[in-house]
Amino acid sequence: MQKQWWKEQVVYQIYPRSFNDSNGDGIGDIKGITEKLDYLKKLGVDVIWLSPVYKSPNDDNGYDIADYKAIMDEFGTMEDWEEMLEEIHNRGMKLMMDLVVNHSSDEHQWFQESRKSKDNPYRDYYIWRPGKDGKEPNNWASTFSGSAWKYDEQTDEYFLHLFSKKQPDLNWENPKLRREVYDMMEWWLEKGIDGFRMDVINFISKVPGLPDAPNPEGKKYVGGSKYFMNGPRIHEFLQEMNEEVLSKYDIMTVGEMPGVSVEQAKDYTGEERKELQMVFQFEHMDLDSGPNGKWDLKPLDLRDLKTSISRWQTGLNGVGWNSLYLNNHDQPRIVSRFGDDKEYRVISAKMLGTFLHMLQGTPYIYQGEEIGMTNIKFDSIDDYKDIEILNMYKEKIAEGADPKKVMESIYVKGRDNARTPVQWDASENAGFTTGEPWIKVNENYKEINAEQVVADEDSIYHYYRELIQLRKKHPIIVYGDYTLILPEHDKLYAYTRTYEGEKLLVVTNFSGENVGFELPHDVAFEAQEQLISNYPETGHGDYRSFTLRPYEARVFKGK
Repeated sequence: MQKQWWKEQVVYQIYPRSFNDSNGDGIGDIKGITEKLDYLKKLGVDVIWLSPVYKSPNDDNGYDIADYKAIMDEFGTMEDWEEMLEEIHNRGMKLMMDLVVNHSSDEHQWFQESRKSKDNPYRDYYIWRPGKDGKEPNNWASTFSGSAWKYDEQTDEYFLHLFSKKQPDLNWENPKLRREVYDMMEWWLEKGIDGFRMDVINFISKVPGLPDAPNPEGKKYVGGSKYFMNGPRIHEFLQEMNEEVLSKYDIMTVGEMPGVSVEQAKDYTGEERKELQMVFQFEHMDLDSGPNGKWDLKPLDLRDLKTSISRWQTGLNGVGWNSLYLNNHDQPRIVSRFGDDKEYRVISAKMLGTFLHMLQGTPYIYQGEEIGMTNIKFDSIDDYKDIEILNMYKEKIAEGADPKKVMESIYVKGRDNARTPVQWDASENAGFTTGEPWIKVNENYKEINAEQVVADEDSIYHYYRELIQLRKKHPIIVYGDYTLILPEHDKLYAYTRTYEGEKLLVVTNFSGENVGFELPHDVAFEAQEQLISNYPETGHGDYRSFTLRPYEARVFKGK
């Protein structure tokens, strides 16, 4: 396996609107990020991934971009951004920007031109089609509910939007459009950024003809994902992007790819294929969803998690590279989801961190994860801001669903769980802003905040610092081969890592009970030291047979 600097990094994701507000308008901003860089440096992270800060009407919190080369007014100025980049680099850290090029905002100049007439030079920058029998061109559903098409009277045609109506899809079949995208990427790279996280990048190639999706249940609109996920020209487009732009810079790339399989990921991340370095896949994030999708709740079966993680760990080993994450701006807080955010909040957050950071791949930490922030329960739907939540609620209530049940799903899975402001201290609004926050702060900020965890040596924050330091010190944590043990155990997740004559044994308890662990006889391992544990004292008993306390994690190094 080739050693690469980006395999050895730890990434921290900032969702700027909720990170830190420097001017009291209730919205996190770029100067607010610069103010907190020392906190991130102390944590030990190497790369900051910044969610979109570009000019945007904010229909989907900045993922609808109106100008790719300008900064959103609410976030500050280009000067603020340049100062932030300089300060990040001064501290020896790197900056990865979000690249959103499956769609733009309908307020982007390209789209404004495109809709003017059928022969406008920008018409083919987007995907326009005439209606069929007075209806939409096909039956695809938008990811955010309803049809994926919007009718535009000006030219009597529909445009495709796989997301919000204000996010028209760009037409990657058009070489001029691709050239514009590459020029824009180059512009940012010349400014000194260190990489791109690419939003739903495997949606950019659509099946020619845009056929109707099969609809056995006779629904009005259906998911057409097999016609736009991992489409026929996707590898051609990514290889062209690599040749034209990415290969010219020593940068880090990760593509967000819903619905990607291990086999497909080998093609996207294989080093000889010259596409991307890593993908964000969602398989492990769908394991607590029932047959009716994300909002259909079911408890996690740990054996499903083992099957999924192991498939990716072994499948990409030596071929491609994994990104490792349990939280991001689109996912609920992991300590509330796979841990216990009440009695064992600190212990279970540390266990989940251990489980993730000891795997092979590049770990991603999402803001607030390192202090153990939890999911939110707003009393009223009116307190929620996320377009996906609001559309789903409206749709379900119109169908006659029980509002209480719909709210239950939102409490567990809603994206706003991750978007409440970072809890900096116990002062008003958790120290996030002196104004009225754009979304309410979680009421538990007096007990859970950064000031408190930085002062407490036994906190989640300091435990994460230790996990990051271990990764820097022990190449086996980055590069070691992964082997699952006890695949059928429904409470313990245990695995080994092997590299250059060394071995790690990682044992984690995903339950609130005491559980006995026995190292299987066919697993050759001799422990020399315990690297880390999330309980203050673990004794020096036999590593081959011991009892784990609720949500306990232990990592042994040996051979």
